[in-house]
Formats: sequence, C-alpha cells, structure tokens
Amino acid sequence: MFLWLDRHGVICAAGPTLMKILGPGPVVGTAFETHFHLRRARARRHEQDEAHPGGRKLILMLLSHPEIGLRGTAVEVGPEGAEGMLLNLTFGIHLADAVREFGLTEGDFATSDLAIELLYLREAKAAVMDELRALNGRLEEARRAAERQALTDPLTGLANRRAFDAALQKAVRAQAHGGAPFALVLVDLDHFKQVNDHMGHAAGDQVLNWASAILAQEVRRGDVVARAGGDEFVLLLRGAIDRAGLQTLGRRMIARLEEPCLVDGTPCRISASIGIAFSRDYPEPEVDRMLADADAALYEAKRSGRGRCAIHAAGAVA
Repeated sequence: MFLWLDRHGVICAAGPTLMKILGPGPVVGTAFETHFHLRRARARRHEQDEAHPGGRKLILMLLSHPEIGLRGTAVEVGPEGAEGMLLNLTFGIHLADAVREFGLTEGDFATSDLAIELLYLREAKAAVMDELRALNGRLEEARRAAERQALTDPLTGLANRRAFDAALQKAVRAQAHGGAPFALVLVDLDHFKQVNDHMGHAAGDQVLNWASAILAQEVRRGDVVARAGGDEFVLLLRGAIDRAGLQTLGRRMIARLEEPCLVDGTPCRISASIGIAFSRDYPEPEVDRMLADADAALYEAKRSGRGRCAIHAAGAVA
C-alpha cells in the first residue's frame, strides 16, 4: 500500500486500499497528521538528518483505529525530496484485525503482497487450533468416561467396590481429624441364588437392578451405595445417625426388598441380611477392622434366620 506526501506532509496520492481505509471523507489534499500518528521513524545507519524520515523504517498508528498499526519504509522522491516522499506500508501483525475491521478482500492487496498468504496461514492455524481444541475436548470426555467406568458397576450403575473403598478410606481419615461419624453397612440378598437357578441370569440381573434402586432410594444425598459383587452391596452412611435410626433403616430396607419383584409378569421374592459397623464405637476407626466387624454382624443376621439387621457393638453384636 503506497502513500505519496509532498514536502509539506500533504497527501498527494494513495493506493486504493489506503483510500478505502482512510475514507469515506477526503484523503488527497489532507495532511498526513490528520490520519496517522508517527510512533517511530528509524534512520538507516548512514542517515544523519533527523529532520526528514526519508529512507527510514516507519511505525504508524491509524488515528481512527488506534489499535491497528502500520509498518513500512519512506523514501524521498526527487532530488533531496523536492517532490515529497513515498511510503510503502503494510499492516504487519495487525493484518487480521485490519481485514476484519475494514472488510478487506484479496482484491485489496497487490499480487506480490504476502498478506493473502499470511491470512491463509492464519486461517489454517485457526482451523488446526479449533480441531485441537475439539480433540482435547473429546479426549477429556473420554478420560472422564473412563474414570466413571472404572468407578461404576456396569450392571446397576452404582459405585463399584473400588469407588466404595476410596470413599470409606476418606471417611475414616476425615473422622480421625474431627469429621462426621459414619456407618458401614453390608447388605447380602437372601434367596437370590434360587432366582438365578430357576429363572436364569437375565431375571437375576433384573432383580439386582430392582434391589439397587431400592437401596439408592433409602439413602441420603452424600451417602454411598455400591455393589461389591454378585448379590452383595455395601453402603456408607455419613453424618449423625444413632443405633436406633440404623435399625429402623435396616428393617425398612429389608421390608422393601421382601416385596415381590415382577420379572416378565412372574413375581420373584428375595430378602436381605444386613450387618452394620458404627464408627462411633471405635476410638480410632480402621477400615479393615470395621469391615471385619460389619461382616461379623452380617453373619449373625444370617445365623439368626436371615431377613434381619444386626449392628456390631464393641465386643458384641446388637
């Protein structure tokens, strides 16, 4: 893009692109300072005359758009600049901003101008960056999905044993630092083997999903329900729960699980035995000890006739 100034700094002529940018008002015959601010003029090493920027590299700013800069060189026209000065300008790093702001197209640049190639490169880079962002988004979603799958039972959608163990460890550490107490609940479905044996594994899977939904409905937000495997479930109940409340909850779960579950119109009947260990019963709760005590309580519930809830106490089962 060219700009021709007379020796007094008045615009004598300008290329069509500059005319488009500086318009729609008059351009030719107006002063250079009307449209531009000279931010820097650097002389060639052999130039000593600071009064004229001839042969210098220029950095300009458009007064109408201060955010858009121009770079270029200025050379004198005629002997000792008698006919003024010719400026060859380019947008440099502001090319994309200028194209967007002024609606410039390929026709606004000379065929020898590298501006279009730079725009193509910028668009290609933008396309690549967009694709990379999309790919990163897909990878992140895949990572989250993998994490969910690693911590979720594929049949019931409940947490799996790995997720439950992590939650239990966290609850133990929290109570050691003054956190809320919790109850560890083991649930073993009674008579489930008969369903599998007489009606098949597909029916058994439906019963497991039905039982999972009941257990999930009986707990509060923040509690954890997990399938440990087969017909065994583990629950982590957080917060202030007394022993009477735990017994009431256990009996309610058993009563709901003893209701008939319809599988293809055929009623299936199961029950459940429940063993509970309460963190308040331990000076310093330990995961392995609580699991063993809850399992002992579960064994006592089964030994007492199944369909029962037992809570382990210090040295005994209540």
